[in-house]
Amino acid sequence: MTSIGQSRPRRSRFAGLAAAALLASLVTVVPTQSAQAAVTLLSQGRPATASSTENGGTPATAAVDGNPATRWSSQFSDPQWLRVDLGSTAAITQVVLQWEGAYATAYQIQVSADGGNWTTIYSTTSSTGGTQTLNVTGNGRYVRMYGTARNGGYGYSLWEFQVYGDNGTTPPATGYVLANPQVTGVTPSTYNPPHAYFHEFQANCAFSHDRPDDPIVYPGLPGASHMHTFMGNRTTNAASTLSTLQAGGTTCVAPGDKSGYWMPTMYNGNQVVTPVGPQVIYYKTGVNDYTSVRPFPPGLRFVVGSPNATADQFMFGSVEGWECGESYHNADFPAYCPVGTQVNVRYQAPSCWNGLYLDTPDHKSHMAYPVNLVCPASHPVALPMIEFKMAFPVSGDMSQVRLSSGRGYSFHYDFFNAWDPATQAALVNHCIRGGLQCNARGYDETQPGRGAALNANYQLP
Repeated sequence: MTSIGQSRPRRSRFAGLAAAALLASLVTVVPTQSAQAAVTLLSQGRPATASSTENGGTPATAAVDGNPATRWSSQFSDPQWLRVDLGSTAAITQVVLQWEGAYATAYQIQVSADGGNWTTIYSTTSSTGGTQTLNVTGNGRYVRMYGTARNGGYGYSLWEFQVYGDNGTTPPATGYVLANPQVTGVTPSTYNPPHAYFHEFQANCAFSHDRPDDPIVYPGLPGASHMHTFMGNRTTNAASTLSTLQAGGTTCVAPGDKSGYWMPTMYNGNQVVTPVGPQVIYYKTGVNDYTSVRPFPPGLRFVVGSPNATADQFMFGSVEGWECGESYHNADFPAYCPVGTQVNVRYQAPSCWNGLYLDTPDHKSHMAYPVNLVCPASHPVALPMIEFKMAFPVSGDMSQVRLSSGRGYSFHYDFFNAWDPATQAALVNHCIRGGLQCNARGYDETQPGRGAALNANYQLP
């Protein structure tokens, strides 16, 4: 059995062949909460029409599908327009256009209540293409780009046409937490970087407290959840927010990691089984292009797994299932563990983010697992892959061992990011993007010449 502080080669549930071509990626930071900033992305997935299309592969809907690899393009004449139906009247505050090489040098942004009578809220005759973020003011159900002059002999072509604003609902519905800034215009990387066997660092965080709270699933409702075992931030409770976590203390060896980590409490009969000492939470790459991984945005939160999972669903996210002694690949707890051993579990989180939300109503859909080691187009932003490696000091007869959420395959965990941004960035850049196998200091003992990301006190030097 590998010790709790080591990482040994294991098969990955998400392994596959990655393409070798390098695609250029364009990152646009879209502010979301200022006097004229966008409130909610209203256009994505909405019905779209156009004055014309170049061919069947460039429909109007491709400009509002959230996929930066698909586009609308028109026939080669002037004028041309692209229109999106928001479904109801909205106060429009921002429009983002991501032009392909064939762009408009002169165009207008127009709004309409009925799709027939149009009001211009932005106009230019000197556009230079690229990604353009326009702060605007207007009201309407329909929004269109009306192009009157092109930069060349081709038509008009947009990768994405994004309309932001307020349509009178809680943006966009209860349970969504907007990222600020939002990250758009990212193309999932298929670059094949130089081989590095490891690309990870550890967060070593000890047990803090048990409490029947869950600030992600049941925010503001103390006692509403099954019992959870909390690690990391010492203050995590039902009322926790990013600011309260940032103000709290931590059991993690790196003082800059004030994140909240929690999982269902384990019992042996009615006796609580508490993990002893710092547990290992790996931060790894989940994608082939480890150089594309970026730090978690402050306040990102999600749930990994489900208390209602089947055995097969649990095994999808686990590395080996529950294990002790020489018993591996168990969806439920082994019937017996050699006396003096511990029962272990390693469980991997999704690592691809949609760039738009810090949380969603199901606490999962803003995150996705990579497909063949590449992030899907719907979730193009590669973040660290968290892997819990938990060791519980229970052995012998395991028939009375259970979780507060049920059987062993109901294991799941929650993560609420409250890292100091500079500290996390230093570890991600040095260890994950640098292709190292780092401890909690960001130091790879097999490559001492590469140095460490943090000093002896686990802080930035």
